[in-house]
Amino acid sequence: MTETIENFLRYVRVDTQSAEESVSIPSTAKQHDLAQMLVQELSKMGAHEIVYDKEHCYVYATVPASPGYEECPVLGFVAHMDTSPAVTGTGVNPRIVERYDGGDIVLNEELNIVMRTEDFPGLSKYVGQDLIVTDGTTLLGADDKAGVAEIMAMADKLLHHPEIMHGKIRIGFTPDEEVGCGADHFNVELFGANFAYTVDGGALGELEYENFNAAGAKLVVHGRSVHPGDAKGKMKNAILMAQEFQGLLPVSENPMYTEGYEGFFHLDSIRGNVEETVADYIIRDHDRALFEKKKKVFLDCVDFMNLKYGEGTVTVELKDSYYNMKEIILPHMHLIDNAREVLEELGIEPKVIPIRGGTDGARLSFMGLPCPNLCTGGENFHGRYEFACVQSMEQVTELLVRLAQRYGRRDKAEK
Repeated sequence: MTETIENFLRYVRVDTQSAEESVSIPSTAKQHDLAQMLVQELSKMGAHEIVYDKEHCYVYATVPASPGYEECPVLGFVAHMDTSPAVTGTGVNPRIVERYDGGDIVLNEELNIVMRTEDFPGLSKYVGQDLIVTDGTTLLGADDKAGVAEIMAMADKLLHHPEIMHGKIRIGFTPDEEVGCGADHFNVELFGANFAYTVDGGALGELEYENFNAAGAKLVVHGRSVHPGDAKGKMKNAILMAQEFQGLLPVSENPMYTEGYEGFFHLDSIRGNVEETVADYIIRDHDRALFEKKKKVFLDCVDFMNLKYGEGTVTVELKDSYYNMKEIILPHMHLIDNAREVLEELGIEPKVIPIRGGTDGARLSFMGLPCPNLCTGGENFHGRYEFACVQSMEQVTELLVRLAQRYGRRDKAEK
């Protein structure tokens, strides 16, 4: 078993699930468990400039430049340690399906949890390869412990193989990416890279430098509770008004019906009663003008509801989360060109696609660190059917090593 896979199987057993509603930093203290493990492993492998931000749960380290390569651009690799709040990350029990035969995968016979090919037809491309899956009761955590494992394996290889020539390599591990806070306390100045990659994508070959513009909205509907036996002309049912609000939004602009560059309004959660109902929305679009238009549509719906039911019936807190990093990456397209060429050298077809979501790299790019996104070899993130391909993860590690080499070449690197 390679170091990449050994790392991954070790890391996924550490519960690092982040929490949406938490106001602490990081959102869950258990993320420190993995951070401390990584600090110890980085120290043991001989990494330099190891910094553990114990207050905010960030880990930074350096693979020093090969002798004579100190003046090369400083390249960074970033991954996040937390896992999604969508499905529990407690008690992750990974196993390897060796030489997958193309059929349904029984994750948990006792609970009848099966990953069926009719639900996940993309499994067909992994026939003959080894897949790491869960026991069906948790997520796996490949998002983004696959990226963490690959970066750590890359660092160890570079540190123990001086014949591989490269410039200075910086490593960064972040908390709370899954709850949108991964870059909140990232110290770009301390990191000191000219540019970087997040290793936080999906299937092998994916390369991303476009992401959604994103906003979050907390909608509060204020109703009036009256005994239902005496409610005529008096009751204002906040639940029904929240449903009416949802009905005002364009039906086709729902994530269930969109793909590629198409944006959406997504009702993420709803809770409440007749007196008050709270609905959490996310608004997404790759195009900045369409993004602004979507926010206006949303606010126009709020105005309509207040006009119909009275001022203050519906209130909203709408806040931008992050923006499309494309405008920052375009002047640094060597990052995409070099990654594409290395993938081709490895016999992997590059798939340059837009991210239908966000990444730490989007915010880091706007913080002065151009940072597109690389694949990890995982799929079906944020759920019990998540899996990672052993061969894909090993190739991603080699991708990182070769990118480090490439940015040690004057004809390929750009300061």
